[in-house]
Amino acid sequence: MRMLRGQFGRRLLGLAVVGAGLAVSGAAFAQVTGQPAPWEYKLQEAATPVMENITWFHNFLLWLITGITLFVLALLVIVVVKFNSKANPVPSKTTHNTLIEVAWTIIPVLILVAVAVPSFRLLFLQLDIPKADLTIKATGKQWFWTYSYPDNGPFEFDSLMAADKMPRLLAVDNEVVVPVNKVVRVQTTAADVIHSFAVPSFGIKIDAIPGRLNETWFKATKTGMFYGQCSELCGKDHAYMPIAIRVVTEQEFATWVEQAKKKFASNRSSTFASAGTVQAQ
Repeated sequence: MRMLRGQFGRRLLGLAVVGAGLAVSGAAFAQVTGQPAPWEYKLQEAATPVMENITWFHNFLLWLITGITLFVLALLVIVVVKFNSKANPVPSKTTHNTLIEVAWTIIPVLILVAVAVPSFRLLFLQLDIPKADLTIKATGKQWFWTYSYPDNGPFEFDSLMAADKMPRLLAVDNEVVVPVNKVVRVQTTAADVIHSFAVPSFGIKIDAIPGRLNETWFKATKTGMFYGQCSELCGKDHAYMPIAIRVVTEQEFATWVEQAKKKFASNRSSTFASAGTVQAQ
């Protein structure tokens, strides 16, 4: 018996140590911004005003539905305890209660209004694109993204997943670079099938559709790396077309633009040359 108790105690101690280790590792990973973290149970940390509003609205709805659920549960418990045949052998013959009927009509309406007002405000914030400081065009392809900067020169580049870099399945060979605290308009389209441009920390997700130009926006309020993925099932390599956006200072962005013009100018020229050859044929 003592042996069994000793083994049981050691197992409990081992589980406690493992649990503490997982909690510590989860807390360490939780400090990483711009990408998912192990044991993450909430939304990614916000890096734009839109995402801050999304997070607030999510938390507001969570508390609201939790309160409603607990209230309904309490009513069910009261009904089970107070109105069962043993506790209440002579059932009430009440068929109407004006106060209750008015309350269960007005209160849900007030709840819906309380949900609708911030919901419409958030939708307006997402859809009403302010004057942009920078425009980026993202073209979805099977299975990578092509980016161009119409406001900054005639260059474009492909961004493919880099299997030898971390984080796994999110790192790319050529990152999108944008300045901090600037309004960035993102125009999306596709060359083959429907894709979806999504970056959770920025609170953006918009379809990239062949023959159509959609647009959204973000304003990153902190520097660093932020990752997303195509969020529309687009074929066998759908899981391997990540989005990587590096937010830098305005001076660093200006330096990057000058380097990108030289680095990717040949790609742009060869693209136009091949297109002209095809048209001539």
